[in-house]
Amino acid sequence: MFQIIEYIKFIFKSTNQHGVHSPFVYDLVTKCFYDKTKHDAYSSLSEYRKYLLKNKQQIKITDFGAGSRVFKTNLRAVNSIAKTSGSTLNRAKLLYRLVRYFKPQHTLELGTSLGIATQAIALGHSKNHVVTIEGCSNISDFTKQQLNEFNVNNVTLKTGEFDNALLELQDNNFNLVFFDGNHNKKATLKYFNLLVNKAHNNSVFIFDDIHWSKDMVEAWEIIKTHPKVTISIDTFFWGLIFFRKEQAKENFTIRL
Repeated sequence: MFQIIEYIKFIFKSTNQHGVHSPFVYDLVTKCFYDKTKHDAYSSLSEYRKYLLKNKQQIKITDFGAGSRVFKTNLRAVNSIAKTSGSTLNRAKLLYRLVRYFKPQHTLELGTSLGIATQAIALGHSKNHVVTIEGCSNISDFTKQQLNEFNVNNVTLKTGEFDNALLELQDNNFNLVFFDGNHNKKATLKYFNLLVNKAHNNSVFIFDDIHWSKDMVEAWEIIKTHPKVTISIDTFFWGLIFFRKEQAKENFTIRL
């Protein structure tokens, strides 16, 4: 019910490219968000997801995040995880387009899961070195094998709790960070504050499920007000932030 109410509010606030006066955001919306090109990589994204949806292997899950609203047990089938917790095909395609558009060379993903988003990030730009962190060792082992089978070679998958894994990344700066592993306010703000100093003028941070709960909405509102953040884009399921000093601070709500 919370998400339904949030979506109704989103619809009333949102706009398309015609309500955007920033050239940077207008180009992003028209050339990336609304890009209707049938990219060759889409078939790989589709095949990867189809393989998972057919896989009935069961994996014992260690969940360090906010937990699941669907599963009542930690023993879960791969196809069930892919169906309920993995990125949808449309979101994987959008993520691919975002990476293709911005061409990051250093990307961090918090929350690998089955690698649906990871594959999209990796395929979007061949020179993109992707570091992805997964808390559950059993999921991590499965996904490493899955990515190898699909010849995704520009990914380094680290296993462990985010706090510990991030300490090993102290010297890294990231062009893109995808936050998709811990959907609660405290953790989201903690990891944002740890990583905001690794952002530069052209970095983009993407937050998954910003309307997932009251907690996450509050986290998103706090992130938007950070002094280093100049542009925020709310697409309902994702929130994007930018650090472009040449931009006036502005918040956008865009329908996809």
